[in-house]
Amino acid sequence: MRGHPNSCGIWAPCLTYANGLFYLIFTDVRDYQSDYQVRKNYLITSPSITGPWSEPIFLNSSGFDPSLFHDDDGRKWLLNVLWDHRPEMSINHHRPAKFFSGIIAQEYDSANGTLTGPIHNIFKGSDLGLVEGSHLYKINDYYYLLTAEGGTFAHHASLFARSKNLLGPYEIDPDQHFLTSAAHHTSELRRAGHGDLVSLPNGDYYFVHLASRPLPHRGRSVLGRETAIQKLIFSEDGWPRLAHGHQGPELEVPNSLGFTSNKSLQKEHFDFSTDKLTLHYQSPRFPLIEPYLSYQARPGYLRLLGQEPPTSLYEQSLVARRQQEFCFTAETTVDFNPTNFQQMAGLISFYNTQKFIYLCITHDESLGRVIEIVMSTMDGSMRYPLGKRVPVPHGKIRLKIQVEWDQWRGFWSTDLDNWEPLGGYLDYSGLADEVEAEHFTGAFIGMACHDISGQAIAADFASFSYVENDVSDSKLKSVQ
Repeated sequence: MRGHPNSCGIWAPCLTYANGLFYLIFTDVRDYQSDYQVRKNYLITSPSITGPWSEPIFLNSSGFDPSLFHDDDGRKWLLNVLWDHRPEMSINHHRPAKFFSGIIAQEYDSANGTLTGPIHNIFKGSDLGLVEGSHLYKINDYYYLLTAEGGTFAHHASLFARSKNLLGPYEIDPDQHFLTSAAHHTSELRRAGHGDLVSLPNGDYYFVHLASRPLPHRGRSVLGRETAIQKLIFSEDGWPRLAHGHQGPELEVPNSLGFTSNKSLQKEHFDFSTDKLTLHYQSPRFPLIEPYLSYQARPGYLRLLGQEPPTSLYEQSLVARRQQEFCFTAETTVDFNPTNFQQMAGLISFYNTQKFIYLCITHDESLGRVIEIVMSTMDGSMRYPLGKRVPVPHGKIRLKIQVEWDQWRGFWSTDLDNWEPLGGYLDYSGLADEVEAEHFTGAFIGMACHDISGQAIAADFASFSYVENDVSDSKLKSVQ
């Protein structure tokens, strides 16, 4: 993934099971904001969900959002969006839908690991346009084609079409989109669409889909796109419908298996003398391994070796987890001794390489070791909202970031009890999907070390914690 632009990388992984194998199919997107795009679709298989997985098999690069359908006769079919860059495709129906030219299907030869036979454009979408995210199911005597439409923001929606023949023609649901947030403003779930159908052993159906929970009164999704679930039923004439009777997503859904949900706020604390980070924690574009992330280099610490700056699309030492609630506190204790202004380490609120807020320790020729706050803007320039650098003494420094809804604030300390605030509140809502560019990732919080001088200075982190805060006026509800 080195060099991939923001919000590229792995898109829309689709997992299926047949013939004793798990099939995982996905797109590697290398550019999605040009007329041509650059993306490749791959397939990997494994007899076990935990692996080991096969080497990737390249399938095609004609579009994104691939899925694999296993028919009753044993044949397998690849579906994906057909991307058409030609100028005459600039208008599709009544909404601009340049490039989204339909869902194509081609047979997959599993014995040889190749696609075979002609390519068929089986569905060009509804009047809403922007057809993508396709999955195919065989239910009773119909092939049901599920698609997403309307883009990934306010008009996002999900649609079923069906046919007695796999290659069509497909009849669109007469009620059109069975799920959308566009006309239903009672739910806190917005941007609902792009999902997959799940059938349970008891015969019940559920629909898992993307959605977002925007900041109240701001409409900005700092949490990014999350996964939601809705119960489905079939109408008398055989069309899937949301069980609660309307097209909007609900926060609470019936549970067919009798499980109860006790949604609790997450509280994580890592003492690196004994703990290691979990799979919640990720690094952008390439895996952080020895020596760039090490638990052995200095026993009792997680060591990061500084690499390229936080704007780099290639190699930087940053490890972070998704923010999963609107209000949280993150803390770390770090031992870091920079020798020049090009070296920095600390806590970072990271959306992507163009949008972040960095609470870092660095060096000032006059003041020595200092703390400063760096904010990135979409135009590539940095802002320094603190307006000054704060000198700090030698030894380990504690850093804290506190986020409450759209307010961000930084603190520092040398002991357990006395936190010094660093300026006032900053507008955190800029770290959102909707601000200045179409992106999809949501905000992360974590630890980072950067050394633009190329000396690979070390930052040693003794601890890290992420604690979601209970706010009395929170609008969040538990799924029952």
